Amino acid sequence: MAKSRQRYSVQDPSLSPTNTRTREDDQSRWTEYLGPDMTSPVAARNTRNTGHDGQNPISVGSLKGLNVQWVYQLIEVAEGLMAKIYRLNQILDYPDPVAHVFSEAFWKAGVFPNHPRICILLSKKFPEHFSKLQLERVDKIALDAINDSAELYIQSLEPWVQLLLDLMAFREQALRLILDISSTVITLLPHQNSVILHAFMDLFCSFVRVNLFAHKLPRKMMLQIYNLLHAMTRNDRDCDFYHRLVQFIDSYDPPLKGLQEDLNFVSPRIGEVLEAVGPIIFLSTDTRKLRNEGFLSPYHPRYPDILTNSAHPMRAQDLANVTSYREWVLLGYLVCPDELLRVTSIDIALVVLKENLILSLFRDEFIHLHEDYQLYVLPRVLESKKMAKSGRTKQKEADLEYSVAKQVEKMISEIQEQAIVSCGAIHHERRIFLKQEIGRMVIFFTDQPSLLAPNIQMVYSALALAQSEVTWYFQHVGIASSKSKAARIIPVDIDPSDPTIGFLIDGMDRLCCLVRKYISAIRGYALSYLSSCAGRFRFLLGTPGMVALDLDSTLKDLFQQIVLHLESIPKPQGENISTLTRDLSDFRKDWLSVLMIVTSSRSSINIRHLEKATVSTGKEGLLSEGNAAYNWSRCVDELESQLSKHGSLKKLYFYHQHLTAVFRNTMFGPEGRPQHCCAWLGIASSFPECASPIVPEEVTRIGRDAVLYVESLIESIMGGLEGLINILDSEGGFGALEIQLLPEQAASFLNYASRASIPLTKSPKGAAGFPLPGYESYPENNGSIKMLEAAMQRLTNLCSVLNDMEPICVLNHVFVLREYMRECILGNFRRRLLAVIKTENDLQRPSVLESLIRRHIGIIHLAEQHISMDLTQGMRDVLLAEACSGPVSSLHSFEKPAEQQTGSAAEAVCNWYIENIIKDTSGAGILFAPVHKCFKSTRPVGGYFADSVTDARELQAFVRIFGGYGVDKLERMLKEHTAALLNCIDTSLRSNREVLESVASSLHSGDRIERDASIRQIVDMETIIGFCIQAGLALAFDQNLAEAAGIVLEDSAPLIYSLLSGFVKHIPDSLPERKDIRRMREVANGVAVISDHDSQWIRSILEDVGGANDGSWALLPYLFASFMTSNIWNSTAFNVDTGGFNNNIHCLARCITAVIAGSEYVRLDREHEQRQPFPNGHAGGTLNSAEAETLSSVEASIKSTMQLFVKLAAGIILDSWSEANRSYLVPQLIFLDQLCEVSPYLPRNSLEPYVPYAILRSIYSQYYANSPGPLALLSPSPHYSPVVSLSHGSPAPRQPRGDSTPQHGSSDLSYFKGSMMHGQSSVYDHDSGSSRSIETKHRNARRSGPLDYSSSRKAKYVEGSTSGSSGPSPLPRFAVSRSGPLAYKQM
Repeated sequence: MAKSRQRYSVQDPSLSPTNTRTREDDQSRWTEYLGPDMTSPVAARNTRNTGHDGQNPISVGSLKGLNVQWVYQLIEVAEGLMAKIYRLNQILDYPDPVAHVFSEAFWKAGVFPNHPRICILLSKKFPEHFSKLQLERVDKIALDAINDSAELYIQSLEPWVQLLLDLMAFREQALRLILDISSTVITLLPHQNSVILHAFMDLFCSFVRVNLFAHKLPRKMMLQIYNLLHAMTRNDRDCDFYHRLVQFIDSYDPPLKGLQEDLNFVSPRIGEVLEAVGPIIFLSTDTRKLRNEGFLSPYHPRYPDILTNSAHPMRAQDLANVTSYREWVLLGYLVCPDELLRVTSIDIALVVLKENLILSLFRDEFIHLHEDYQLYVLPRVLESKKMAKSGRTKQKEADLEYSVAKQVEKMISEIQEQAIVSCGAIHHERRIFLKQEIGRMVIFFTDQPSLLAPNIQMVYSALALAQSEVTWYFQHVGIASSKSKAARIIPVDIDPSDPTIGFLIDGMDRLCCLVRKYISAIRGYALSYLSSCAGRFRFLLGTPGMVALDLDSTLKDLFQQIVLHLESIPKPQGENISTLTRDLSDFRKDWLSVLMIVTSSRSSINIRHLEKATVSTGKEGLLSEGNAAYNWSRCVDELESQLSKHGSLKKLYFYHQHLTAVFRNTMFGPEGRPQHCCAWLGIASSFPECASPIVPEEVTRIGRDAVLYVESLIESIMGGLEGLINILDSEGGFGALEIQLLPEQAASFLNYASRASIPLTKSPKGAAGFPLPGYESYPENNGSIKMLEAAMQRLTNLCSVLNDMEPICVLNHVFVLREYMRECILGNFRRRLLAVIKTENDLQRPSVLESLIRRHIGIIHLAEQHISMDLTQGMRDVLLAEACSGPVSSLHSFEKPAEQQTGSAAEAVCNWYIENIIKDTSGAGILFAPVHKCFKSTRPVGGYFADSVTDARELQAFVRIFGGYGVDKLERMLKEHTAALLNCIDTSLRSNREVLESVASSLHSGDRIERDASIRQIVDMETIIGFCIQAGLALAFDQNLAEAAGIVLEDSAPLIYSLLSGFVKHIPDSLPERKDIRRMREVANGVAVISDHDSQWIRSILEDVGGANDGSWALLPYLFASFMTSNIWNSTAFNVDTGGFNNNIHCLARCITAVIAGSEYVRLDREHEQRQPFPNGHAGGTLNSAEAETLSSVEASIKSTMQLFVKLAAGIILDSWSEANRSYLVPQLIFLDQLCEVSPYLPRNSLEPYVPYAILRSIYSQYYANSPGPLALLSPSPHYSPVVSLSHGSPAPRQPRGDSTPQHGSSDLSYFKGSMMHGQSSVYDHDSGSSRSIETKHRNARRSGPLDYSSSRKAKYVEGSTSGSSGPSPLPRFAVSRSGPLAYKQM
């Protein structure tokens, strides 16, 4: 077969170069594969490897130089052919042409006609001609369809049939060139002729790979279908190349048999090469020797003080090529099996086969190595064994040959099982060794960068070995090997969480960074070496041996040119090293020409002559000096390409899915290092280099995949970063360090500690089960502390590495890790904030929420120390956005936009308070406790009782978290809710106006029957009472919120708080108020520095919604007075412990006071605005005396209205009383007493004209006498229980304005001294003082009971009236009566 193929190739003028066809014609065929660079006289690859431009006038040198260039061009052609095959395989969905298995996507790809029966039949019957197969009987319809669309099918198949022709032409030209080099080059040893050896073996391996890879194409079907289509369109004529392609495809079916026959003529040379590289392969597998003798150590292994290691310079350099040597062995013995019968070959093959399961062909395509050895190598070995056995009596060497063949047979039969078991462990041990060596190398060269340049070849070796191991790992992930003896698949044990991969990738990246950092120093060192080499060259050329050689003019000129190149190199001096560079391609071109001449069998002066002539000098021979200079010259102008060759991991693109999986398994594992992430990301920058120019769409596809890979890794890295932060932020992290004992736990612990001392041998736990101080220092408890330390170290390391990492460039995409990290940290902070707001049951307590947020902020501040960005400002932006996500500018003005978005966090918290506290949608029985100034519930609201989320401490925490914007949001929602309730009151007033007028007339006339009848006609009274109670709850909650905001403001910004407090004291007493004054009043009211909070709040709501704008609001006192006839009083009971009623009816008192006062303010404001000459409402100049009295008239009007309500309500209560029905009398009387206490516009003794305080005092006395004492909710002890009744026993007249001074008798000084220590609107504020201040109040108060009043305790009101004298009040004062309720009836 081999002879016939050679004979065919000679007779084929279109494919084989003959005397009439030049090599330039051959090169023109491959223009598509080579591109403009490779087809030019100076090829890019040739420049990197040979430096020959083909223009040297020297005949022999020119010929040989072109030969080497043609070698590199054919290697590039092989790459292009395999890229096309790879692309076609992708299009056809990776068919199996041997088993004739084709997927659905294969037929839909549009390459072949979608008629499987005919296509598969033609493929199976290859090489039979289609005319002999009677296709019309197989599928007549399909045949007709193919005939109808034959032209279209030809167009789709033509480019791929051209690929078959290119494969056939490549085979002929590559075989001819391999034979030419094999027959003319006299030596192919690594240490003598490494450049030409590598070129020859690269071409050899490329030739084998192309033909093995082409076997994965459906070549038979392609040729048969194309010929059928050609015959249909060309009058049944076969295509011109049909028979030649049939012979080519048939000769390579299977491909290994054809390769073994084609390459039989170069088998001995291949055997010599493989024997020559055997020692380097043995060395690379002996990790102990590599470590002990320091082949990869820049310092001497046994003498670390010696900072240079020149023991094995050549071996260390050869280790950089050991990956290529292993591939030579695997491919060489596969296609040249006779060379395995050499005595030394079996050991070389055994070492390499034992650590590999697959043979890589192209990218991620491979063949199963051991199966092919058993199918195609073992039969040849058995044949040699049989021949040796039959010729035992004829040849003396037969016994040795038989023995070797038997050993090879045993080795091939058993090596697969050994490889499956041991290859993973072998490579894992090698990865550990390289991890240690590269780690030491990085540390050493970082500390001693001046030694990097002399050891650059050692760095290349370390990079190449690590590159090989990392590539091997990913090539074997998911590989399953089938054993020939047992028909089963055995998976290869590859650990996806092996941390050594990360260490190797990181070590390679750091080594490459060091080389790039000191690239100028390495170039300078190489130039210095080449400068010194010039003198040695001239000396060697002048030795007697060289003079005695009869060098022809060609060699003389070349040597002279080489010396001139070396002598013209500038010597690096001082500061010009960094800018020093030089193109040494001409030097390498001339040296390669010398090598081609002296290694050619046609030359009279060969390499052996030069060695003998120069080695006797005792120095390096001429060839050794030239080869060393050749290698160092590449460190001057090709350093980047060298670094890319040995240190690039671009091939991992084809395993990027496995790459991502291994990264996720190892990055944050127990042995992983977060700082390795930079190296994993940096790999993607080289992925686009894998794209072949033959397939233009690959650039886009690979670039897209590279970007997705980087994004996937960044997502994993940021997920790990979030995980580290969340670990520290968990209850098992910093949360465990914040555990605090409750007071009762601390008391129990102190009692136990005081009773007995704890010996050292005892457990660090106390009797009560609480840990003692220092318990975390015990060995059994320090695991969590170590976990925290490890997480903190990983977090800081990761932040530092990501902060310092250079941007990653993938095509036109730039990834800046610092920005991703910032977005990750702040995004996690936002998600954490939203997550901790709600617990499993319901809302998180604001105080707990604040502590969790502060803990998370502390962790971010820890990370911020290692990041060159301001994360604090980012966290502020997050908190601001979650408090209010609308435009910030809109928050600085009281003009509220129509659709202003709100922050989700503040929205969630505010909605919870409105729904669960104000509206009580869960039905938890929310009650406002005036004594404690918080809300309580009969059962938990979600996970907590109401008082644990509404007391002063919790509201202050809410203010600190969400700031003023959060307070504004909650207050705005409260106002919206209250505005809806006020609208209901307005609707009720309008709808019941006539009835209320009838009620008013009957009340004034004293007609009880008409009054009762009219009151019963009021529509939905119970509903209106419920709305008013809800409004009172909202008023109470808003006042608590304002007080909390004031406390936080005073702590955080005392100057602003002082400014507002001072402003309140100097507000002008004029109506209407200017807009700026009104705005400042609202701000001051929002922080509780205005005494009359409720009325001002209702006033602002009514002004915003335009309420209280008609005469029906004048009937408010009569509507509220009619509430006294409601059935709600039947179920009302007073609670001493809370100071309120069981159904929140006490909130009705706040609502009545605030609504009456607010509506009066709004009414008089509008009346004054209507009289105002200026349309903008601004007063012109100083107000006159009539205008100044307006504010006093407002307060007088409010007072008169309130007194009217008290009079009417008391009358209704007392008129409705009877012996048979008096259960509601006591709650109603207490309600009116609390109304007088809450209202800043009524003196405390306003009720006395209608209900003697002796009755009220006895009522309170009975309550407190029957009370068992304060419950657990009360902070003072039972000894101080009268504090609750102190307010009831202190009917002081209210002083709503700071400029009106009460006039008291001298006998009342002690009383007012005690009572005025409370705020005017905070009588029950138990948080405003300590128990000592409460006790002082008791000592200053009268001891006669809760309501011990006398006639002397009447004080003047603001306008000068007292409870016992007449004044400008619109209502007459009634004399104080001591006769009880009858006095009211007489009046």
